[in-house]
Amino acid sequence: MSLGLCGPHRTGKTTLAQALASRTGRPFVPTNVSAVFAECGIDPAAPIDFQTRLRIQNQILDSCEKVWQTDRAPFITDRTPIDLMAYTLGDIQGTTNVNFTELESYMHNCFEVTNKNFDALIILQPGIPLIKEGGKAALNSAYIEHLNSLIIGLCNDERLNCGVLKIKREMTDLGERVQKILGAGLDVRVLP
Repeated sequence: MSLGLCGPHRTGKTTLAQALASRTGRPFVPTNVSAVFAECGIDPAAPIDFQTRLRIQNQILDSCEKVWQTDRAPFITDRTPIDLMAYTLGDIQGTTNVNFTELESYMHNCFEVTNKNFDALIILQPGIPLIKEGGKAALNSAYIEHLNSLIIGLCNDERLNCGVLKIKREMTDLGERVQKILGAGLDVRVLP
């Protein structure tokens, strides 16, 4: 079973994915969203226009899918297309100029990639203290909550065909998170 951890930035996805991989013997397949932004010469914490956001998000989806397709053995990763959609949708405001056909196509692709690569998603909600780190998205608590709401909504979309487990926001202890996931009946057995 391949697991994807989803949630806003700074919720402990990478740390938890690494701990789960260590505990289960499954490979941890990291995603490097920051590298795609760097290749494009864009600071992920800086405001960007929506067309640029959609272009970057498509590049990130392609980059991630290549990584996930490299090894078809069950894996654990720290980002999913659900996250990517949430960041894209999070940039839309009342006056944002959006080509809805392009957005709809992108979202369709995100759901397809998710359904093809993941058996279950684990939602991590805000709760861990925020620490500023270079090359990471903005530490804006309201923005992080907005993304969290979008991710929870997208994980309840009928186009999603995999299991979802939501970790409660007050559960911030790494060991407790690991135990919750291993005990959730998601068929996350420890590999030999």
